[in-house]
Amino acid sequence: SDSVSTCTVCDVDVRFVNHLYAITYTIILVPGLIGNVLALWVFYAYMRETKRAVIFMINLAIADLLQVLSLPLRIFYYLNQSWPFGEFMCMFCFYLKYVNMYASIFFLVCISVRRFLFLIYPFRFTDRKRMFDVYVSFAGWIVVCVSCLPFPLLRINSTNGTKCFVDLPLVDIGILNSLITVTFAELFGFVTPLVIIVYCSWRTIMSLREPDSTCHDLGEKKKALKMILTCALVFLICFAPYHLSFPLDFLAKAGKIPCSYRKTILTFHPVALCLASMNSCLDPIIYYFTTDEFKRRLSRQDMHDSIELQIYGNKEFVKKECEINL
Repeated sequence: SDSVSTCTVCDVDVRFVNHLYAITYTIILVPGLIGNVLALWVFYAYMRETKRAVIFMINLAIADLLQVLSLPLRIFYYLNQSWPFGEFMCMFCFYLKYVNMYASIFFLVCISVRRFLFLIYPFRFTDRKRMFDVYVSFAGWIVVCVSCLPFPLLRINSTNGTKCFVDLPLVDIGILNSLITVTFAELFGFVTPLVIIVYCSWRTIMSLREPDSTCHDLGEKKKALKMILTCALVFLICFAPYHLSFPLDFLAKAGKIPCSYRKTILTFHPVALCLASMNSCLDPIIYYFTTDEFKRRLSRQDMHDSIELQIYGNKEFVKKECEINL
């Protein structure tokens, strides 16, 4: 009886975790869906007009949209504590969560680097560079999808379809293999991207202090800095808490942390995971507040001008066709 009471005292409140996930995913669902569909529409329609990291922004919006589309199933599970959608769907939605997280990290870094390089070398961006961004995005998706495979593979789905997500038990691969896996995820999934984003931010801030900058250069540098710092802010808010709690959560679940700290860690980790999910509706804020093209496309005047231009263009086309036929 002592061991049962100890487990109850040390473990996290399951009802709290279920309600936390259900509420968070419900809050994210609508703004995440609208924001990312809108982003894809704007960036696809005006892709040839802008040079500043638009390929990476499109991929970031796709990554966010994939996660948002899986949220209704997650909400259903955490409200009902039952999974009637089959083993494959459970593992796929579970896998999609981590693919979204690390794809988002990858493309936030790419946006920061591309924006920084465009600032330093503005005349080197050509259509060939745009294709290079496409190749980088494609390679990034492959690396992220392969790297995230251990997340579902290290879960046991033998609960007759009743359990999914955080309730799936972990495969025991030994303490050494577990530490190597966690270290790899932390180093390449968080520390390296953080260093790159901080470096881009620092170099952009230093370029603002250069005395020979013209007014145009200064304005362009401020825009670049705003985008890079916003990427850094979203990165830190969404992904820093998760990657700080991830190794602690692993140690707590392995029984390597005293009971007095275990419950705090096991309670904080779901909160950190919810913050990581918030990037799906925070990323569109990057597009709106840091990209003039995005803000302009959504203004009523610009939409009205676009419609008028399209109508005028159609009239001119019909007029020319008539003249040719005559």
